[in-house]
Amino acid sequence: MKTTNTNTNAASEAGQTKTTKASKTQLLSALRAFIAQRSGLDARNYGGDRAALMGDYRPILRNGKAARKLLRFVEQRDSITADDLRAGTRAFSGRLQFVEKPGAVGMDYTTGQYFPTEYRAAACAVLASVVWAWLRSCQGASATGETIRKAARREFGRGIASIWFN
Repeated sequence: MKTTNTNTNAASEAGQTKTTKASKTQLLSALRAFIAQRSGLDARNYGGDRAALMGDYRPILRNGKAARKLLRFVEQRDSITADDLRAGTRAFSGRLQFVEKPGAVGMDYTTGQYFPTEYRAAACAVLASVVWAWLRSCQGASATGETIRKAARREFGRGIASIWFN
């Protein structure tokens, strides 16, 4: 998503606008804040059924852990760019998008069913998409789905790889 910043300098007087694009660091900070937010899960919605509550809560925790691990991986790879992160937002039906404004970057998430149970999964899907594309580019012409899955399994372990790189 591009945000244009109308500036009152010579460029704007000539009818041009200045496009503001966030850096990789800014995008990752917005994603980190999105992942770190409280889920908003309300125990009252479960009618006192602790088992049902925990049935929703455990995957939220698991997805948060996976998202933070994927985020660290992306942060540590200089060859993964801000444009790669923007392209990754096509994952999860494009429901998680960066909102870039002059001086600020945020996240916009379109809820499918129930925000608390899916927002971290959306972050995982976006980050896994970015990592998949990066692994494919590193392997070059020899890249296959299986070689990428094996690399993901080595890097993230079977748990994350079996869910997010299947």
